[in-house]
Amino acid sequence: MQKIGSGAITTVNDVDTMEFDWGRINILSEPAVTKAERFSFGVVELAPGKGHERHNHPGSEEIIYVVSGTGEQMVDDKPPVPVGPGATIYVPADVYHSTVNTGNDTMQLIVVYSPTGPERLLRDIPGCKIVSK
Repeated sequence: MQKIGSGAITTVNDVDTMEFDWGRINILSEPAVTKAERFSFGVVELAPGKGHERHNHPGSEEIIYVVSGTGEQMVDDKPPVPVGPGATIYVPADVYHSTVNTGNDTMQLIVVYSPTGPERLLRDIPGCKIVSK
């Protein structure tokens, strides 16, 4: 991490990688990394045919931005809809959702949680492997 005034610049090389059977996530901004207080921010990679199972984030909203790849997004237990590059998904606090990569290539997402918290809970998911920086 590089300090810049009272801010910071981070890359995936500066933070731990959380690996799962569905892919990986790097949280680039959170209280433990940048001291951000109101949101956390990360990059997610979903392997082809894999995805996040139905889950929610109690007390935290989420924004998901699709950088690359194609998939299906379910929000609030409604039928999943196709998503691709440029799609932005807003998930209200406490609402169940899931993302599945339906393409043949890695699906890359940007995620933002507000307030912070869900990024810490990811480490407690069974099967999470932490690859330290």
